[in-house]
Amino acid sequence: MGWRLVSILSQILKKKQQKRQNDNYRQKQDPLKPEELPILRDYKENIDRIKGEFGNSSDIVIRLISVSNHKAALAFIDGLVDTASISDFLLEPFMEQAVIPEKKDIFQYLLDKAVALGSVQSIDNWNQVYDSMLSGNTVIFIDGCNKAISTETKGWEKRSITEPTTQLSIRGPKDSFTETLRTNTALIRRRIKSPNLWIEPMKIGTVSQTDIAILYIKGIANDKIVNEIKKRLQRIDIDSIMGSGYIEQFIEDQTWTTFPTTFHTERPDVVASHLLEGRISIVVDGTPFVLTAPALFVQFFQAPDDYYSRFDISTGIRLLRIIAFLIALIGPATYIAATTFHQEMIPTTMAIAIAAQRENVPFPAFVEALIMEITFEILREAGLRLPRAVGQAVSIVGALVIGQAAVQAGFVSPVMVIVVSVTAIANFSTPIFAMAIAARLIRFVLMGLATMLGFYGMMLGLMFMAIHLCSLRSFGVPYMMPLAPFNITNQQDAFVRFPLWALKNRPPFISKGNMKRTGDNQKPSPPSPDEQNSNKGDES
Repeated sequence: MGWRLVSILSQILKKKQQKRQNDNYRQKQDPLKPEELPILRDYKENIDRIKGEFGNSSDIVIRLISVSNHKAALAFIDGLVDTASISDFLLEPFMEQAVIPEKKDIFQYLLDKAVALGSVQSIDNWNQVYDSMLSGNTVIFIDGCNKAISTETKGWEKRSITEPTTQLSIRGPKDSFTETLRTNTALIRRRIKSPNLWIEPMKIGTVSQTDIAILYIKGIANDKIVNEIKKRLQRIDIDSIMGSGYIEQFIEDQTWTTFPTTFHTERPDVVASHLLEGRISIVVDGTPFVLTAPALFVQFFQAPDDYYSRFDISTGIRLLRIIAFLIALIGPATYIAATTFHQEMIPTTMAIAIAAQRENVPFPAFVEALIMEITFEILREAGLRLPRAVGQAVSIVGALVIGQAAVQAGFVSPVMVIVVSVTAIANFSTPIFAMAIAARLIRFVLMGLATMLGFYGMMLGLMFMAIHLCSLRSFGVPYMMPLAPFNITNQQDAFVRFPLWALKNRPPFISKGNMKRTGDNQKPSPPSPDEQNSNKGDES
């Protein structure tokens, strides 16, 4: 009995294991992916297959026509096509095609002469049929032919080109990317009129089949980085991609970090300048934000308008951003450490004033700062999510009212309101939102360390942050370049900016091809005495 029970149990386990393997196999075989079946000769059977595959969806349009006594059908998706193009360049030419020479193959004749559209191709399986229709193309089935004609008739509604909303332009161009991939690549082509700008298409998403494009300048971009980006993109296995943020999370080098290791922007001029430096861009259909890589730490403190101004003004503003970033990082922590552990570092008059203000406050400095910081973060998040007109009023009025009420109620001191307000304003000075969020998160960690160990805790936290930054990579490039490892020759466009005529070479840690950027003797200078004399002679 014991052996029989063991054998029965083993058979049950084998059946369960076999069932689990079959289920895993079925999961790997995507049921939503069309089979690579050939197109049928009977055009009516092809129409029935389309209707069955799309479940008689209301936006599937089938138009039956006759071309020189040959039955045919046009299949397209309403809302993804330009109906005027279908009417003018497909229906009218087909209906006017009265007679086709007998020796001519009707399929090849229509493919070569009758279809008056730019992009036309022959397709022979159902994968291509579904992909063409879902991309906005019109598929033409001809009775008796086991092939179909795919014509580009894209014409869906799209947003017009407007000013950027996240990276405002003061002196630079005012256009920004849209949600249409081809419009975005055209905006970049307008700025880089070179055949070396390569745009390689790719589809990601087993269900969504999202179109993306990899852009780089051949001969300037590093081929190893290009191949690495392609490899990481091809490795993505997900059902849908709804934006460039999905791509960013799959291809970044380091997951456990608050610092961004890829750069995103909605400005075409920024992408064009990054491509000319040797970086690679990833454009995703359906989102106005384009990714560029590799991304470096200093890059997030450089605003696009820096290059449209004089170098001395740009350098001063960049240094101001660095100071503001440090204030946003250590402002509340410095106040907590000074008032809790290191009162001797505060001038006597100021220490007496702070002590008098905090006399009726029931909380320690850390709790006081935590209350105000969390309140400001809630107001900031509410201002972002509400409609623009209401959100700005909530952020400004809410901060003033709550801050004043908290002081009058004795929950916080006036000095703490000033410290938190200055910290919040300094955080807004960081030009890239992703880096500003990183500073906001690290600020809370430094506040906790300052509460436990004072300035020693702050120094430990900053040292750990510096070590972490030096360990990061962006597609193999050290994140802190050109600061660590430090190279004096690469500091021309880091926290300071040299004049444009002095930026002779591209960044060597990114580009490995054509390094020449500007020519020799580009420094502007006044005319020589001989030239001045010759000019005077010409005037006389």
